Amino acid sequence: MDVTSDAGAPWLVVGLGNPGPEYAMNRHNVGFMVADLLAERVGGKFKRAGKAQALVVEGRIGPPGPGSRRVVVAKPMSYMNLSGGPVNALRDFYKVPVANIVAIHDELDINYGVLRLKLGGGDNGHNGLKSMTKVMGSDYHRVRFGIGRPPGRMQVADFVLKDFAAAERKELDYFVDRAADAVECLVIDGLERAQSTYNS
Repeated sequence: MDVTSDAGAPWLVVGLGNPGPEYAMNRHNVGFMVADLLAERVGGKFKRAGKAQALVVEGRIGPPGPGSRRVVVAKPMSYMNLSGGPVNALRDFYKVPVANIVAIHDELDINYGVLRLKLGGGDNGHNGLKSMTKVMGSDYHRVRFGIGRPPGRMQVADFVLKDFAAAERKELDYFVDRAADAVECLVIDGLERAQSTYNS
């Protein structure tokens, strides 16, 4: 399988989350929030993508000219645990090398709002990543958005499927904006530059 980043190939940027208004502000849906902002930035509206169970926006990011990159921003509509199928279908349809795929997801082991970018690695119990890795291996990029650990004895599943707390929401727009910046930097300037700028 091709894991070499290809300058001419498009990038597939996948926000992980659950479809439906009841999940929209959940911690588990921060990937969708970042994808929504990136779609706004490229000036497109989400539409169904062929037979793939996903919504996509196609566009370019970066300065006009040879420095810009073709990008497909996607939101799988299959529910988190089954994200791999739609992502793999999009990968095939748009002919995207695995190394040109970016998954944006919530991360329990990082404090709220902190970002970590990396290539490859385990899924750390995240079912969206687990599903993606099962169908295409683990050699894709991740933009990990910290949500912190649940308080007290709250179960992880309950915590991630709850909305961000009122205090968190005050800074949420800023952190989502920063995560979108990090994705753009990764796609345009590469992982090393993005890590040095945004891994806080």
